[in-house]
Amino acid sequence: MDDNTGRRRSTWLRATASAAAAAALLTGCGSGDDKAAEPSPSASAGSTAPTTSGSPSPAASASSTGGGTASLTPFEADPAAVPRTARQAENLAQAVALQPQAWGPDYRAQQPAASTPRTVAVLDAQCRWQRRPLPKTVLASLSRYSELPGAGGKGTIKVTAAVTVHATVRDADQQLSTTLEEPLRCQVQQVRTDEQITGLMSTATPYGQGNNTYADDQVVEIGAYVTGASAQAYRWFVARLGTVTVAVSVMGAQGYKLDDLVQFASNGINSMLTRVETELGRKN
Repeated sequence: MDDNTGRRRSTWLRATASAAAAAALLTGCGSGDDKAAEPSPSASAGSTAPTTSGSPSPAASASSTGGGTASLTPFEADPAAVPRTARQAENLAQAVALQPQAWGPDYRAQQPAASTPRTVAVLDAQCRWQRRPLPKTVLASLSRYSELPGAGGKGTIKVTAAVTVHATVRDADQQLSTTLEEPLRCQVQQVRTDEQITGLMSTATPYGQGNNTYADDQVVEIGAYVTGASAQAYRWFVARLGTVTVAVSVMGAQGYKLDDLVQFASNGINSMLTRVETELGRKN
């Protein structure tokens, strides 16, 4: 096993342990990237972008307060590779966001398979997830929606892989801060007309805390995904490296344990962090 392979395996193990610990902490007691498939067009009428109230979260305090690189980070990007234009950012998002086959051989695309171009997911004042035109703080955002069809008595697992490329580190850091605080503002969030996420809680693990040696910051959110009369476990992981945030959401299904959902989410978030490193530089 070469050094790169060994380092990536070590990072994967730490990322899985950290995410699992965060999810366990929440069980004992996400502005944001997509939590689920895109809302229907009719749901987007008459809503406004949210505002974040209160003081900065612990996630924000651990990162840079300027537009440059954070003082403590597991990753040093090549400045020449960091996207400065929308086109560069879109190319990066395309390269990082997981396609169905990256989740596993039996996964397939949902319908729709991806988010509307040049939009970003926003939790509005009525706690509804909407797609909105990119703000000046975001260069590109892409979400891909996949699913593992039910078989052998198990239901269908739905997953989302989202990438947002921000204009500055400060902007990316603010997303993590907002994500951490959103469950306080909206414990019930509308995804589609007949789909909700309820009972939400979140926790942050900045770089250097717990087992987080792989991302500048990470937020884990848990809750229940409700469709009609059916409620399943829900997990959402968001992580940041520099100006890039990556997110994975997993909607549970019959026949799957909570550990399965954490494993799916950990694998997805680790794969995208590795892709960010590959595209923008290399580990310190």
